[in-house]
Amino acid sequence: MSSLAYQISPKDFRQRRMLQATIAVLALLPVSAGLAGVLTGAGFLGLNVVPVDLDSHIRFLSGLFLAFGIGWYSCIPAIEKKAERLHFLAVLTFCGGLARLASLVIAGRPSTGHMLGLGMELVVVPCLVLWHRRVASLVKGHI
Repeated sequence: MSSLAYQISPKDFRQRRMLQATIAVLALLPVSAGLAGVLTGAGFLGLNVVPVDLDSHIRFLSGLFLAFGIGWYSCIPAIEKKAERLHFLAVLTFCGGLARLASLVIAGRPSTGHMLGLGMELVVVPCLVLWHRRVASLVKGHI
Protein backbone atom coordinates (compact mmCIF):
# COMPACT_ATOMS: atom_id res chain seq x y z
CA MET A 1 0.00 0.00 0.00
CA SER A 2 1.40 3.39 -0.95
CA SER A 3 2.05 6.20 1.51
CA LEU A 4 -0.84 8.34 2.69
CA ALA A 5 1.00 11.34 1.20
CA TYR A 6 0.31 9.89 -2.25
CA GLN A 7 -3.34 9.10 -1.52
CA ILE A 8 -4.58 12.52 -0.41
CA SER A 9 -4.12 16.02 -1.76
CA PRO A 10 -0.99 17.94 -0.73
CA LYS A 11 -3.19 20.54 1.01
CA ASP A 12 -4.97 17.88 3.07
CA PHE A 13 -1.68 16.16 3.86
CA ARG A 14 -0.22 19.50 5.07
CA GLN A 15 -3.24 20.06 7.29
CA ARG A 16 -2.77 16.58 8.77
CA ARG A 17 0.92 17.28 9.35
CA MET A 18 0.14 20.64 10.95
CA LEU A 19 -2.26 18.95 13.38
CA GLN A 20 0.35 16.33 14.22
CA ALA A 21 3.02 19.01 14.76
CA THR A 22 0.67 21.09 16.91
CA ILE A 23 -0.12 18.14 19.15
CA ALA A 24 3.59 17.29 19.37
CA VAL A 25 4.41 20.81 20.57
CA LEU A 26 1.44 21.13 22.93
CA ALA A 27 2.04 17.70 24.49
CA LEU A 28 5.43 18.97 25.66
CA LEU A 29 3.57 20.91 28.37
CA PRO A 30 1.96 18.00 30.24
CA VAL A 31 5.03 15.83 29.71
CA SER A 32 7.48 18.40 31.07
CA ALA A 33 5.21 19.60 33.89
CA GLY A 34 4.31 16.02 34.80
CA LEU A 35 7.92 14.93 34.79
CA ALA A 36 8.95 17.94 36.88
CA GLY A 37 6.23 17.18 39.42
CA VAL A 38 7.12 13.49 39.60
CA LEU A 39 10.79 14.26 40.14
CA THR A 40 10.49 17.21 42.52
CA GLY A 41 7.09 16.82 44.17
CA ALA A 42 5.98 20.05 45.80
CA GLY A 43 9.35 21.58 44.90
CA PHE A 44 7.91 21.99 41.41
CA LEU A 45 5.57 24.60 42.89
CA GLY A 46 8.36 26.37 44.73
CA LEU A 47 7.41 24.86 48.09
CA ASN A 48 10.25 23.65 50.27
CA VAL A 49 8.47 22.16 53.28
CA VAL A 50 5.14 20.42 52.75
CA PRO A 51 3.19 17.62 54.40
CA VAL A 52 4.20 14.20 53.10
CA ASP A 53 0.62 13.52 51.96
CA LEU A 54 0.60 16.70 49.84
CA ASP A 55 3.92 15.72 48.25
CA SER A 56 2.54 12.26 47.52
CA HIS A 57 -0.62 13.74 46.00
CA ILE A 58 1.33 16.15 43.82
CA ARG A 59 3.57 13.35 42.56
CA PHE A 60 0.54 11.13 41.84
CA LEU A 61 -1.24 13.86 39.88
CA SER A 62 2.00 14.72 38.11
CA GLY A 63 2.28 11.08 37.04
CA LEU A 64 -1.20 11.32 35.56
CA PHE A 65 -0.26 14.55 33.82
CA LEU A 66 2.84 12.86 32.38
CA ALA A 67 0.71 9.93 31.20
CA PHE A 68 -1.76 12.33 29.52
CA GLY A 69 1.11 13.91 27.61
CA ILE A 70 2.41 10.52 26.50
CA GLY A 71 -1.15 9.60 25.52
CA TRP A 72 -1.37 12.70 23.33
CA TYR A 73 1.91 11.68 21.66
CA SER A 74 0.45 8.24 20.97
CA CYS A 75 -2.23 9.91 18.85
CA ILE A 76 0.27 11.40 16.39
CA PRO A 77 1.06 8.39 14.16
CA ALA A 78 -1.90 7.70 11.85
CA ILE A 79 -3.73 10.51 13.64
CA GLU A 80 -6.74 10.22 11.37
CA LYS A 81 -7.41 6.76 12.86
CA LYS A 82 -7.08 7.78 16.53
CA ALA A 83 -10.43 9.51 17.07
CA GLU A 84 -11.51 7.46 20.10
CA ARG A 85 -8.20 7.88 21.91
CA LEU A 86 -7.93 11.57 21.07
CA HIS A 87 -11.51 12.24 22.19
CA PHE A 88 -10.99 10.31 25.42
CA LEU A 89 -7.84 12.29 26.23
CA ALA A 90 -9.67 15.50 25.33
CA VAL A 91 -12.55 14.69 27.71
CA LEU A 92 -10.12 13.88 30.53
CA THR A 93 -8.18 17.09 29.88
CA PHE A 94 -11.37 19.16 29.69
CA CYS A 95 -12.60 17.68 32.99
CA GLY A 96 -9.29 18.66 34.58
CA GLY A 97 -9.83 22.15 33.19
CA LEU A 98 -13.28 22.29 34.78
CA ALA A 99 -11.72 21.37 38.13
CA ARG A 100 -9.11 24.09 37.60
CA LEU A 101 -11.93 26.53 36.78
CA ALA A 102 -13.67 25.56 40.03
CA SER A 103 -10.45 26.36 41.88
CA LEU A 104 -10.32 29.75 40.19
CA VAL A 105 -13.85 30.51 41.39
CA ILE A 106 -13.40 29.06 44.90
CA ALA A 107 -9.80 29.87 45.77
CA GLY A 108 -8.93 32.77 43.46
CA ARG A 109 -6.66 33.43 40.53
CA PRO A 110 -3.65 31.10 40.29
CA SER A 111 -0.29 31.86 38.67
CA THR A 112 0.03 32.71 34.99
CA GLY A 113 1.15 29.16 34.16
CA HIS A 114 -2.01 27.71 35.66
CA MET A 115 -4.15 30.28 33.85
CA LEU A 116 -2.48 29.27 30.57
CA GLY A 117 -3.20 25.64 31.46
CA LEU A 118 -6.84 26.55 31.99
CA GLY A 119 -6.99 28.10 28.54
CA MET A 120 -5.36 25.04 27.00
CA GLU A 121 -7.73 22.67 28.76
CA LEU A 122 -11.00 24.50 28.11
CA VAL A 123 -10.34 26.24 24.78
CA VAL A 124 -7.40 24.76 22.87
CA VAL A 125 -8.21 21.08 23.47
CA PRO A 126 -11.82 21.37 22.17
CA CYS A 127 -10.41 23.20 19.13
CA LEU A 128 -7.99 20.30 18.57
CA VAL A 129 -10.92 17.88 18.61
CA LEU A 130 -12.71 19.92 15.95
CA TRP A 131 -9.54 20.16 13.88
CA HIS A 132 -9.00 16.42 14.21
CA ARG A 133 -12.54 15.72 12.99
CA ARG A 134 -11.88 17.89 9.94
CA VAL A 135 -8.57 16.18 9.17
CA ALA A 136 -10.03 12.70 9.68
CA SER A 137 -12.88 13.48 7.29
CA LEU A 138 -10.49 14.92 4.69
CA VAL A 139 -8.34 11.82 4.82
CA LYS A 140 -11.31 9.45 4.88
CA GLY A 141 -12.72 11.12 1.77
CA HIS A 142 -9.51 10.41 -0.18
CA ILE A 143 -8.56 6.87 0.76
